[in-house]
Amino acid sequence: MSNGGIKYTKTFNECIGFMLRIFVLLFCGFFSFNSVADSDIWLLVDTAARKIEIKKGERTLETLYKIAIGRGGAGHKTHRGDNITPMGSYKIGWIGEKSMFRRFFGLTYPSVDDARDALRKGIINQFTYDRIADAQSYNGVPPQNTPLGGQVGIHGLGTADPKVHEIFDWTHGCIALTNAQIDQLYEWIDTGTVVKIK
Repeated sequence: MSNGGIKYTKTFNECIGFMLRIFVLLFCGFFSFNSVADSDIWLLVDTAARKIEIKKGERTLETLYKIAIGRGGAGHKTHRGDNITPMGSYKIGWIGEKSMFRRFFGLTYPSVDDARDALRKGIINQFTYDRIADAQSYNGVPPQNTPLGGQVGIHGLGTADPKVHEIFDWTHGCIALTNAQIDQLYEWIDTGTVVKIK
């Protein structure tokens, strides 16, 4: 009787161990597939041509035209409220599914490059620079409440007037698309997707 109990326990433990190994294999396989897929797709935001190219390597898969940028144009963003769309290399740090702008893809602005320049100019202190650098080192979202500003991203129109969107640049530094375009872009991106703004 006791031998049967030992045998049953051993068989049960082997079964559980096998199931756990299968689960871990599937889990790791799923995430390794996603990370490969994410690293292949990136976005090139051309602020002069007012377009976003969805790219895989050097190949353009799709292009979204007639984007809007900040009222202050695109360039070197120096402080909160300057209405400038920052130029540089960032990643999508978070995805807001429910936004007043339909969807909001937050960028990892400010970058270490932005912070280094701001530190040199005395706009931020060493402590703030270190916080931004640490966030980038750990693939996190940098602090959004520094003198350099934050909450810069790619978003839709929400209930805003599409006609206004077609006429002029209207954002406070973000990149705006139509609702249809932001939904289209949502199918391609994820957190960690590289976004290069030129």
